[in-house]
Amino acid sequence: MNWQQVCEHGALQNLPFKIELDEQGRILMSPVKVYHSAFQGKIGVILDRLSPKGNVLSECAIRTRKGTKVADVAWASAELFKMIIHETECSVSPEICISVLSSANTADEINEKTELYFEKGCKEVWICSKEGIISFHSPEGERDQSMIVPDFPDKIDLFA
Repeated sequence: MNWQQVCEHGALQNLPFKIELDEQGRILMSPVKVYHSAFQGKIGVILDRLSPKGNVLSECAIRTRKGTKVADVAWASAELFKMIIHETECSVSPEICISVLSSANTADEINEKTELYFEKGCKEVWICSKEGIISFHSPEGERDQSMIVPDFPDKIDLFA
């Protein structure tokens, strides 16, 4: 199965799961909890407010050498967004890809996704812990803050 088929398959619409594909085209589904959705929303709002000109993307599908991976939140510059807007899945990664961790995530899985996003041109990967702590990563390693959106906070408070 490819991403276009997943997007058009009637039985796969409106599922309460995040769907990805592995390198064999098998569907991987991960249920998300309320806190996960809340972090995605809050991150998107803050990113939209603080980011340079560009577009915030939620549940952003990115074609990688290991199948279609989905960033919980992503940010694409206006220039890149014009290139990918009509694609079913991004042929190149948005500049920022953000993963909100859940109990189902393993360190190996997150490390692999991070590597795959960087391979596709991502400039930064942000990882949000279940406690709302944001870590910022570039291809060179972890950073104290984002280089693209330097005012982005390193902790998200769902109750603020």
